[in-house]
Amino acid sequence: MPYDYETDGAAIYAQSFAMIRAETNLARFDADEEQVAVRMIHAAGMVGLAPHIRFSPGFVAVARAALEGGAPILCDARMVSEGVTRARLPAGNAVICTLQANGIAARAAAMGNTRSAAALELWRPHLAGALVAIGNAPTALFHLLNMLEDPSCPRPAAIIGCPVGFVGAAESKEALWQAQPVPCCIVEGRLGGSAITVAAINAIASRAE
Repeated sequence: MPYDYETDGAAIYAQSFAMIRAETNLARFDADEEQVAVRMIHAAGMVGLAPHIRFSPGFVAVARAALEGGAPILCDARMVSEGVTRARLPAGNAVICTLQANGIAARAAAMGNTRSAAALELWRPHLAGALVAIGNAPTALFHLLNMLEDPSCPRPAAIIGCPVGFVGAAESKEALWQAQPVPCCIVEGRLGGSAITVAAINAIASRAE
């Protein structure tokens, strides 16, 4: 027998977001934050994500203004950079991932750190006023925080810090939250990942649901 399932894309879309809103307590988010949080929950397929999402005051407005002003998006992993919907970007923004640039492995070895962390050193010419999106590597987020300890390091406009995993993920995000060198968004604990990070970028960029 044929399977009976919803085949209307618009209906699936509408029902998905209606279910999220019906099943999730979104009261602590303001209107801008709610729009982004709903997208992150949708990407995770997990209404239980909501209590773990944190936005610093004004984060969404700052990140959106940066994109509307033409700021680049700096991504720690190709899974993040490839997920950004270019058609939604308000100013044809550059999406930059330096993880596979020439010489990164040698740079990482010289630093005694991961390739993900070493790749951030190539962000320096693009970092001022950028939207940073770290959705994979805790070492990248820790290294970014170390970079920003230096007053001479250019400062991004905002940081999405959602690395996922068991070693360093929770700690790196808590370090970002405590330091808050610029407005930021995190998913606390081990949760996070590229899909959630991309969902936040796309929601900020497009003012989508």
